[in-house]
Amino acid sequence: MSARDKDDAPESDAFPGAPHPRFATTLIGHASAERDALAALSEGRMPHAWLFGGPEGIGKATFAWSLARFVLANPDPTKAARAATSLATPHDTQPGRLIDRLAHPDLALVRRRYDEKRKVFLTQISADETKDKLTLFQRTSGFGGWRVCIVDCAEDLNVHSANALLKVIEEPPARSLIVLVAHRIGAVLPTIRSRCRKVTLAPLSGADVGAVIGGLGAPFADRPAADIAHAAAASKGSVREALRRLAADDGASVGAIIDAAIAALPHPPAALADRLADALAAKGAEDDWAALEIALADWTIARARGASATPKREEWLALWDRVRAILTETEAINLDKRLAVHAALAEIESAAAAA
Repeated sequence: MSARDKDDAPESDAFPGAPHPRFATTLIGHASAERDALAALSEGRMPHAWLFGGPEGIGKATFAWSLARFVLANPDPTKAARAATSLATPHDTQPGRLIDRLAHPDLALVRRRYDEKRKVFLTQISADETKDKLTLFQRTSGFGGWRVCIVDCAEDLNVHSANALLKVIEEPPARSLIVLVAHRIGAVLPTIRSRCRKVTLAPLSGADVGAVIGGLGAPFADRPAADIAHAAAASKGSVREALRRLAADDGASVGAIIDAAIAALPHPPAALADRLADALAAKGAEDDWAALEIALADWTIARARGASATPKREEWLALWDRVRAILTETEAINLDKRLAVHAALAEIESAAAAA
């Protein structure tokens, strides 16, 4: 499915130890959306901005990179789309190799930067970083074709960087393409959402998750088939979640602890809450922290959708705002994660009691 990433530099939009989505050679599990994208290209009605949404780890970034690669690799993407059956594009061409190295003159990638001094990823994408990347659209195309910018992920934009992006989306130059990835479309600036073609991707099947893992190469693809199948079945359609489970040393992975805690909400046993807090405070649990945030978002939003009256829905959504604020602030300024987990769970218990 993919070529192995030879660059060891940390990348905020890739699972540790796995190839970055730009190296994928096949888009798995989203055939209908892929056909829609090809149709938009072949009919000359290509939107200048796309927003791919859905749970983390289901292939949104892979789709974004497949679309970007198709547009950049073909001198006439419209003509190429009419003859294509998929977005698959060779890597062993000059544009392909340049994209793999992030060296293509008509490509920009907006994402969280790695702080070499502190050895951590920044929690937000700065306005300066965004504006610098967007100068791509002020320059003449290096290959005389399209210019493409990928934003992964849009929730990491702060107010100022989001507004900088909005200005370009509102007045796009000719043959320009902006592709945004969002784990929660609702968290993206409304004015940006309204100007993008929104594509909400569904979680993958267990078989598709297994197929993706099988194409990742060592160490993940080298695991016993039974381990891969088990992780895929428990992944809720997310390759990233399956990889987290495979990376765990034993069955008591952090992912399993998060699942148990979510299943026990709004009143998880104290011992389980303590276990969750300890696991998320451990060194190297950054991905697990993000997984907890997504799981809690899914839980509270599901309750909001199931509420019978508008005030009750607003109360559940307000709860999520409070919980997210706790988690975000904790990560942003490096507060005690154990205390943050207990604080978030306490907010949920209190809200559930009031409801």
